[in-house]
Amino acid sequence: MGENLHQLQTEMRNAASEQLDQMSALEIVTLMNQEDQKVAQAVEQVLPEIAQAVELIAEALEKGRRLFYVGAGTSGRLGVLDAAECPPTFGTDPAEVRGIIAGGSKALTVAVEGAEDSLTLGPEDVREAGVQAGDVIVGIAASGRTPYVIGALAEAKIRQAVTISLACNPGSEINQGVDVCINLAVGPEVVTGSTRLKAGTATKMVLNMLTTASMVRVGKVYGNWMVNVQATNNKLRERAKQIVMQVTGIEYPEAETLIAEAAGDVKLAIVMQLTGLPRAAAEERLQSAGQKVRQAIEHDQEEKSQS
Repeated sequence: MGENLHQLQTEMRNAASEQLDQMSALEIVTLMNQEDQKVAQAVEQVLPEIAQAVELIAEALEKGRRLFYVGAGTSGRLGVLDAAECPPTFGTDPAEVRGIIAGGSKALTVAVEGAEDSLTLGPEDVREAGVQAGDVIVGIAASGRTPYVIGALAEAKIRQAVTISLACNPGSEINQGVDVCINLAVGPEVVTGSTRLKAGTATKMVLNMLTTASMVRVGKVYGNWMVNVQATNNKLRERAKQIVMQVTGIEYPEAETLIAEAAGDVKLAIVMQLTGLPRAAAEERLQSAGQKVRQAIEHDQEEKSQS
């Protein structure tokens, strides 16, 4: 596998940065900025594939299935990071979106030698995670050929999980047999082969889209408010009150009281205020609406218009 490494776009030399060590600080960061502007363009080229992946993820989450990110090195760390942000932002259970990284949690801070080169560790980690039919696995590899990820995706297919590949080279090996391929053509890095740069940024952008758009689709966002936010610190508690105030038009003291009555549940507080229902009835309304605020409110409005 190593004999054609130099043929990968992510491993090629960037002509614009050949004299990088002779540049001033301003010249270096200017060049990096110019190269980074190509990242959003690369992502734009694969929006249809990203949207297809979102639909599959949202469908799985609606059915109570889970989303797993699998990767090694920077790719693995980015997956773990995106998964870790879902519970506070969208109120997901920590098991609902998970990041699996070659070498385990130790690999988040230090390199675990040889982990990414193993074809057997990936399947082992997938089995240990309890991946089941209907779950979604996103295999992330900038090079598109990481053995750990290839092995993990192969095991996921055996288990009848939905498989998605995310790479930064065309015609990547991890694309083989998956349900959706996302290939980001970011081109050579400013520092040759340093895929934590453009490839890492592009990967982060796509992961942002996959979870955010999926959570919107399953009703964890109302309008553009993060109504499933978990108020676990002062900043988030204040954000929760501001959301309730903006959605319902009430003042700060009322929002504070209402959120307390709803036991910190922003969605419940909103439905209680906009429908006039007591907590128990509002909970039932949300439940019947699939935990989607808009449907719960519109159902109430329809009933009033018919009466």
